[in-house]
Amino acid sequence: MESSAHQFSGNVRRQLNNEPLQQALTRIPLKFVTKRSLAVNAVGNFAELREAGAAIRQQTLDDLAHWLCQFETAAQARGVFVHWAEDAAQVQQIVRDIALSNGVQKVVKSKSMVSEECDLNTALEAAGITVVETDLGEYVLQLAKEPPSHIIAPIVHKHKEEVATLFEQHHPREREPGWADDIAGLCREAREVLRPHFLSADMGISGGNFLVAETGSVALVTNEGNGRFCTTLPRIHVAITGIEKVVPTLEDLSTLLRLLPRSATGQGISNYVSVLTGPKDAGASDGPEQMHVVLLDNGRSQLHSSTLAPILRCIRCGACMNHCPVYQAVGGHAYGWVYPGPMGSVWTPSLIGLEHSLDLPHASTGCNQCSVACPVKIPLPDLMRELRTRQVEQQLRPWREQLAYRLWGWLALHPRSYALTTRIASRVLRWLGGRQGQIRRLPLGQGWTQGRTFPAGQGRTFRELYRARQQGQSS
Repeated sequence: MESSAHQFSGNVRRQLNNEPLQQALTRIPLKFVTKRSLAVNAVGNFAELREAGAAIRQQTLDDLAHWLCQFETAAQARGVFVHWAEDAAQVQQIVRDIALSNGVQKVVKSKSMVSEECDLNTALEAAGITVVETDLGEYVLQLAKEPPSHIIAPIVHKHKEEVATLFEQHHPREREPGWADDIAGLCREAREVLRPHFLSADMGISGGNFLVAETGSVALVTNEGNGRFCTTLPRIHVAITGIEKVVPTLEDLSTLLRLLPRSATGQGISNYVSVLTGPKDAGASDGPEQMHVVLLDNGRSQLHSSTLAPILRCIRCGACMNHCPVYQAVGGHAYGWVYPGPMGSVWTPSLIGLEHSLDLPHASTGCNQCSVACPVKIPLPDLMRELRTRQVEQQLRPWREQLAYRLWGWLALHPRSYALTTRIASRVLRWLGGRQGQIRRLPLGQGWTQGRTFPAGQGRTFRELYRARQQGQSS
């Protein structure tokens, strides 16, 4: 997926003026935030669960190489082919080679953000292989030729009317009056179109929510049956996931499964939880003849040894973006790459380079809702501040901003000049506020007043007010 993260400010302006998107985004608090709150409150020990989940993820990361090797050994013992990919290009090559060497003509895919990260569909289609997204949201986006805007609900930005228009364009059939308003009917239509693809596909591709080192299993959590169709019907199953997804034991997996669905969709448990352990045995009625697991690095090892390592605890629940006022205002496409919201503001600069996503660490109000909602206690605001510090240290900020900070630093070291400058500035701001005391256009800070008025001060600095109070008390 080509990144436009470097155009975040322009993306934001377009999304704020996108009226259908703004209407769609109003569903997020009701659909995700409220449901999560109800699900969390129904668990009496959710705080303890968060502590346990964070500890499992951190302890695994502290000895990541050991658990990955144990996973590889256990998976290979069960007949799984384990592949290691340094970057997205290697993932493309590995999966393409598996497909071509096995005469694969059609691939069905379950939702996988790592495959989006690797732009896998483009590589397979270039090799002459038909790729069909089978998650309902991802299927709609494939028809629309759009990337997902949310890691859990990829078409949260769309209305049913848009989906109906796409189906009418791509599914030629007779239509009855009112069909476009029948959401259940639209879902049924998608099932009817996708079912033959499941039966005729040679390969299924999925992600992996977790890897279990103890058993060599891939755990897959979905709310649609397409995940099981993709992993059991085709003769080849390829699971692609990041190296950070490993957990030690099935017991650890059970703890994290109590956190993930409640944080993601407000469910006690997802509709489908699959623990996939090797290809089918001889004589079994279902399951793949071959199972492959591709473990992707793509910058994760470097991230693991940095101060940003806590982001690797992420279990991709989406709670941070659901609770983020910035995401709720601009949606996922504004972030410009695979991972949106607060987690994306850390992941994207870490994986594609800070210089290519300068504005993302600043896409935060600092309210800390993302960290409070995170089921594995990732300190997301702290990590974003770390990235801002790196920007300053590497002199990546715009020259005007750097000049302003240097000027501020000089004034802070010269109290008399600082006092004079602030005294002049406070009176200018008072004058700009006029009779109403509201500044509608702030010089050198237009961003503050583009969507709101800026209250003017009284025309005196804190030092002047403090001195006046002290004099009044002494008299």
